[in-house]
Amino acid sequence: MTEPPTPAHSPVDNPTDAAAVPARKRSTVRSLLRIWPYARPIRWFLVGSTSAAMIASLAGLLIPLVLKQIVDGPVAHRHTAGLWWPAALLLVLGVAEALLFGVRRWMVARPLSRVEQTMRADLYARLQRLPVSFHDRWASGQLLSRATSDMFTIRLFLAFPLVFLIVNSMVFLIGIGIMFSLDWQLGLIAVLPAAPLIVLCSYFERRYSAAARLAQDQTGDLATIIEESVLGIRILKAFGRHRTMAQRFREQARELRGTELHKARLLANLWAVIVGLPELALACSLAVGVVQVAHGSSTAGTLVAFLSTALALRWPVESLGWLLAYSNEAATATDRFFEVLDTPLAEEDDQPTVDAPQPAGPRDGIRFEGVRFRYPDAPAETPDLLQGVDLHVRTGETLALVGTTGSGKTTLTALLPRLYDSTSGRITLDGVDITELPRPTLRRLVSVAFEEPTLFSASVKENVLMGAPGADENALQRALDTAQAQFVRALPQGPDTQVGEQGLSLSGGQRQRLALARAVVGGPEFLVLDDPLSALDVHTEALVEKALRRVLAETTALVVAHRPSTVLLADRVALLSDGRITAVGTHHDLLESCPEYRELMSGELAAAGSASEGSRA
Repeated sequence: MTEPPTPAHSPVDNPTDAAAVPARKRSTVRSLLRIWPYARPIRWFLVGSTSAAMIASLAGLLIPLVLKQIVDGPVAHRHTAGLWWPAALLLVLGVAEALLFGVRRWMVARPLSRVEQTMRADLYARLQRLPVSFHDRWASGQLLSRATSDMFTIRLFLAFPLVFLIVNSMVFLIGIGIMFSLDWQLGLIAVLPAAPLIVLCSYFERRYSAAARLAQDQTGDLATIIEESVLGIRILKAFGRHRTMAQRFREQARELRGTELHKARLLANLWAVIVGLPELALACSLAVGVVQVAHGSSTAGTLVAFLSTALALRWPVESLGWLLAYSNEAATATDRFFEVLDTPLAEEDDQPTVDAPQPAGPRDGIRFEGVRFRYPDAPAETPDLLQGVDLHVRTGETLALVGTTGSGKTTLTALLPRLYDSTSGRITLDGVDITELPRPTLRRLVSVAFEEPTLFSASVKENVLMGAPGADENALQRALDTAQAQFVRALPQGPDTQVGEQGLSLSGGQRQRLALARAVVGGPEFLVLDDPLSALDVHTEALVEKALRRVLAETTALVVAHRPSTVLLADRVALLSDGRITAVGTHHDLLESCPEYRELMSGELAAAGSASEGSRA
């Protein structure tokens, strides 16, 4: 047997990769047993399906016994009238076998589709509740393949291999029993290949399971490439890199093809032995049986029945390789499914929304106290991104957060709705530690507009109302007006117009305005805006700022700012540098007292001035 190909990139190469093969010794049976909670509700359908297949297969084993009666009776005595009832019995057995196999498929088709639906729904629900750090580590294609191809593999295993692993094993044992009852000497010859087959199957199972897992992970990698290519098709075409991506796809597809061929070689080697050894045993049985019939120690009918039974057992034996192979694929698909479900949820992440605890004293706004943070997968030798942030955003105040690129501004704002948890320190809302609030409650209190405006394949109305599902039509219109998103009224169906995948049918500025409308539609108590106006032209920006001032006057807001115009929306400004807040004050005060802030703003002002002169030219 050949070794699997070594791919240029595989999840197994990196032990920290989310798709890495578990280090513990894997048991196929133990993995498959984990499906039982999902299969339990349809257990009687599975029992019925298995029973129908068992009866159909046993009906097939009765045919050799009927043939024995025909050969030793009417044929041996040349009594043709006695052929009618055995012939009718053979017809009944054949029809019953066909009908029962049809009933078996009918019984499990609908219930198994329900199992697949339930497992896929649980996987999706888990993905929605897992922390952002989990999604940072996992490739989207790996998750997509778990929700699609792996679910299909598990459903097919329950429909066919599971049933026939049971049925074929029982049929084989009963068939061997019939063969021994017909002639124990021929029966011993027939079972001689059993021992080497058991050893070979054990060896095959270990090798094939590793290859199956590698192939499924590579399928996930291939799905990631396809997804990235589709979503980034504008970039690929604009930079003429479609050939590079096509080459990357071909290389990944070649690796997957090599793994699939390795699986095929393993299965072919097993099948050659599974088919070859029993055929050799059958030939020996035939030779010995003919000698017995010639010497009168056995009848021709017994030999015919024995050989017919042996031929009837060819399918249970020959299917063993395929059933073992598919069982291993189903086991690896189950492992991949439960890798997601076994990932711990963030504490309280799936609790229902409840009223937030109210502070006993006066409202205190937002406080960061000694907040430190590093990403979970950051190298051990790298310093913390945030190194003791102390910051107070007073109630009703708008505070602008500025700093150089990579200083941690976006990360700091992500800590407030607990997309990430701080490594140490404390964050409070009106005196209440955010870790004491259930996440759904916290995210009802804190509304966010990210720098990258993500929209979904839904209507404009549905996208905006994600910020406040209970908001009415008036709130929707106010939010659209605040974000200067009047362009929505010109769309074919107005707010009910579908925006398409990722909102790519809209311009960057339109997507950003809808994201801003989504953040303000619910009139949140606390508002976090991450450079919300970066994609807007100067005229639209001025209109949005004017409308946004009314919203900011009624909430406590933290705004990440890169433009001086955005900074001027704020009551005060905080400068984030080297992981700490190094200066806090009004815009004019910091321009006078803080050289770093002055340098930062002067660069922005110069850039804004150049852009303005260019537009006038």
